[in-house]
Amino acid sequence: MVQDGYGWIYLVFFLIIPLSRILPRLVRKWKQKDQAESEQFTQQSFNSTNETISQTPPRQYHEDIPREMKPQSLDMLILGELNRGVKSFNSIQRNLGIDTEKLDETLESLEKQGLMKVQHKQGLFGPKIELTPTEKGFKKFYS
Repeated sequence: MVQDGYGWIYLVFFLIIPLSRILPRLVRKWKQKDQAESEQFTQQSFNSTNETISQTPPRQYHEDIPREMKPQSLDMLILGELNRGVKSFNSIQRNLGIDTEKLDETLESLEKQGLMKVQHKQGLFGPKIELTPTEKGFKKFYS
């Protein structure tokens, strides 16, 4: 099948081209992972007193936000996640730590109020559901 002297063409098409597309992505991911680990290590601050080293507690950012700006309800927490770009049910559940039934009820009520819409898409691995905030939901969260 392969004529003498043309076997290198198969190597180029089936090995080198796919690797040249994949390797830069992998290198970027490794660099980002290394940067995140180094930043996390350098951000930790330590206090030393009389031969004892103790780590200072992490700063609580939610205390710095005025009370009026904090989300007051579960609806607002979920709208906040949607406005940050989280689109899947599992991601919202993981980020907020809410049980499945409560999150399902809240998402249904947000959809009935017109604050969120559900989009059914056909993905590479089968059907996919995306949750997106509507303009009304965006305004409600930021007002």
